[in-house]
Amino acid sequence: MTPSDGHDDRTGTNGHTRLNQRYWDEEAAASHGPLARGHWSRTEPAWGLWSTPESELSLLPDDLAGKRVVELGCGTAYVSAWLARAGARPVGVDLSERQLATARALQEEFGLDFPLLLADAERVPCPDGTFDLAVSEYGASLWCDPRRWIPEAARLLAPGGRLVFMRYSPLFALCASPEGRASTTLRRPQFGMGRLEWGKRVEFVLPHGEMIRVLRDAGFTVEDLIEIRAPHPAPRDYHEVSAEWARDWPCEEVWKARLGG
Repeated sequence: MTPSDGHDDRTGTNGHTRLNQRYWDEEAAASHGPLARGHWSRTEPAWGLWSTPESELSLLPDDLAGKRVVELGCGTAYVSAWLARAGARPVGVDLSERQLATARALQEEFGLDFPLLLADAERVPCPDGTFDLAVSEYGASLWCDPRRWIPEAARLLAPGGRLVFMRYSPLFALCASPEGRASTTLRRPQFGMGRLEWGKRVEFVLPHGEMIRVLRDAGFTVEDLIEIRAPHPAPRDYHEVSAEWARDWPCEEVWKARLGG
């Protein structure tokens, strides 16, 4: 993984957009598809690597009935499915045709119907102020440039709208080896960290100070930052991080923000 804070325009648009689209359509979709049914089957939302339950995090508003929600980088749209069951009116946005194809198949299987848009979360084809809530769990929050997708989320939200997103923590990014596994050693400088290139894909993890400034400049007020701790016992380890590591240091985090004061 190599850091870069410049924009890549090799493709005539954002280079990371085309690269990540190809990654999800050609490589990742096949492996993530079988996991989607399990996520869709959940009776309570459970977030991130460690399936932290909604009852512990309170990411979502108490009353979702009728709320207009956009899921930015929805993948197989299981978050939108949770929201739809709670009475919200979600719209899922993703740039991977194969991910959305899985989402449509699961909509039919589970008897749910909500719009799915094939689009870049940095440029969503919806009018200003369309939504009350924007949410991203390892979608736009990781795979899109925060200097682009966060202002886009602000544009999509009505005044007072809320933004909730989950991503890898800056500490994880600082400690990730070239193979992508968290170590106990700082592997790269924090200054200048932002765009992280992994060969066939690109991720974005801004340090906390920069993230606060990006949110503030887009008109958001930060309401909370929750650093997630792995449970004990944890159901499994991951290639990128072990539960033991994530019980000592946060590998993922949740941001909550509101548009306006």
